[in-house]
Amino acid sequence: MLADILTWVGAVLGIAVLFAMAFGAVALDYGDKRGSRRAERSDTPAR
Repeated sequence: MLADILTWVGAVLGIAVLFAMAFGAVALDYGDKRGSRRAERSDTPAR
């Protein structure tokens, strides 16, 4: 019984980690796109 509970707890924690990694990747990609748009609109020359 305890092993079953611990298995489910581990599975839920694993799924939570996978979701956190997925949302983090989306947030980083979105931040990169915002940064590139900002760089295109700026008057400063690119290096």
